Amino acid sequence: MTDLQYPIGRFTFPESSTAEQRQQWIREIARTPQELRAAVSGLSEEHLDTPYRPGGWTVRQVVHHVPDSHMNAFIRFKLALTEDQPTIKPYDEARWAVLADAALPLDPSLDLLAALHLRWVRLLQTMSELDYQRTFVHPESGAWRLDQYLAQYAWHGRHHTGHIRLVASVR
Repeated sequence: MTDLQYPIGRFTFPESSTAEQRQQWIREIARTPQELRAAVSGLSEEHLDTPYRPGGWTVRQVVHHVPDSHMNAFIRFKLALTEDQPTIKPYDEARWAVLADAALPLDPSLDLLAALHLRWVRLLQTMSELDYQRTFVHPESGAWRLDQYLAQYAWHGRHHTGHIRLVASVR
């Protein structure tokens, strides 16, 4: 049975990372916009408005959530690279998912994600070993190293693409 909430499994924090692992995670982040676009390709409006699991978001909400989340992550990277252990501002993703822009057609968010990832991947590719050890503080979950956050966002794109593929597989 497929785990509808975690179709690719839960995220596990790496205690450390190698340059090779980070390069793999960067490649995954680079692929996310194309993979998300491919996952929704050909889906009907009915499918776009179908939750991926009981009580879960619709495909449309998931697609709009990914750039919302990744924009926050990109800014958090930049804050951690330019400030000493900044405290970041959390946001209520569930409340964001019901705002009016989460009902728009998908193309604006898919295009936004592609542009964002172009910039983010360039930044990630130029970071040093020491840069990846920099941290920020999340008020609810504590300190995060940038290599750990990179791993989480590589997973995050696959995680939500997996949700969409669940809905697409039953069409």
